[in-house]
Amino acid sequence: MDLREAALAVRARAHAPYSGFAVGAALRGAGGGLHVGCNVENVSYPEGTCAEAGAIAAMVAAGETRIAEVYVVADSPQPVSPCGGCRQRLAEFAASDVVVVMATTAGAERRMTLGALLPGAFGTAHMATD
Repeated sequence: MDLREAALAVRARAHAPYSGFAVGAALRGAGGGLHVGCNVENVSYPEGTCAEAGAIAAMVAAGETRIAEVYVVADSPQPVSPCGGCRQRLAEFAASDVVVVMATTAGAERRMTLGALLPGAFGTAHMATD
């Protein structure tokens, strides 16, 4: 299954009763594993989980820690971008040159590197001490 098919399939299982905005994310780990996640809303909005966060959690649970590629899809007029928090989550596990494909269910796609999506990302180099 390719990333688009996987993201569309998991999007169909999203729990989005409040916003009605279902999102699916699929990523391929550096080891080749395919991992998916969908958004899971909660009546207490801040307690929901983004699709990208779910896919990352599935990847880590499967024993992988590096992302090779990402695909995010939603039923929107234009390709949907990961939120700021998910951009930082992706940056924890992916190099800045990893391609993130943002897509609509109708098939429109936009490709960007993670570095272009999150310039100046906070990383481990900021934590280094002398």
